[in-house]
Amino acid sequence: MKKKSTTRRSKDDHSRKGVPTEFTDAARGIRLQKALADAGVASRREAEQMIEEGRVSVNKKLVTALPAFVDPKEDLIRVDGKAIHKLVNTKANERKVCIMLNKPRHCICTSDDPQGRRTVLDMVQYDNMPRLFPIGRLDAESTGLLLLTNDGDLAQQLTHPSYGVPKTYNVSIRGKLLPEDIEKLKKGLVLAHRAPRGMKVKRAHATEVKLLNFGRGGSGDRTNVSITLREGQNREIRRLIAGIGYKVRRLERVSIGPLVLKGLATGHWRMLESKEVNSLKKAAKQAKAQSQKAE
Repeated sequence: MKKKSTTRRSKDDHSRKGVPTEFTDAARGIRLQKALADAGVASRREAEQMIEEGRVSVNKKLVTALPAFVDPKEDLIRVDGKAIHKLVNTKANERKVCIMLNKPRHCICTSDDPQGRRTVLDMVQYDNMPRLFPIGRLDAESTGLLLLTNDGDLAQQLTHPSYGVPKTYNVSIRGKLLPEDIEKLKKGLVLAHRAPRGMKVKRAHATEVKLLNFGRGGSGDRTNVSITLREGQNREIRRLIAGIGYKVRRLERVSIGPLVLKGLATGHWRMLESKEVNSLKKAAKQAKAQSQKAE
């Protein structure tokens, strides 16, 4: 009797931690975050955040932790109370799309904004468009290269820290950076003193910092630099710059891996060619191999 009670208590504890018992069995189907990404709701990393924020339910049961496994063809999955479309094996759903957008300022990198602000998806419209989501984010004040897709696997490869695909930004900073400031950016700073459960606190750092030029405007001195990151945290560059005592004036992402933003006006977009998508996937595999070798 004691053993039976312990087993029941273990299952109840698991449920209380955020995963109802019926969704703990991997034989049920696929991971919940993958189901959300496959349905075009968000990238896997963003889907994981949605789940942890308590925004996702399955068959009317709230799921707030991972791993959780679902059958997208049978289970009713809701995000913010709205049911996502069940996956149907059709050519339209199998067609993977990736779009390059030159994001303007004051545009939000989200699929839907409750405050009614303009989103990046509002800027991309064409007939029979599949449901897209942004790969990673740029904050409202930042501009430049942003990718939108319905390919969850590609989004995973370009955003997950285990891959470390380099992303380069041109940054205009108020003030005149000193050589020691650039060394601090390369060495890194601790931006968050508390890490998620089971993880260590990481130092945020720039993989590469190149001084472009110095300038002077109405507000005083400014420094223009190129900064490359491989493992981005939320608003990482702005927080790094603030951590060494400066402030960002402008921030533009100019490349992701081998893909460079050029020939595209602000607010405009174009479909990536298959060779460009393949080059991104190849770069992700190479970056992951280098990361594993370094470990």
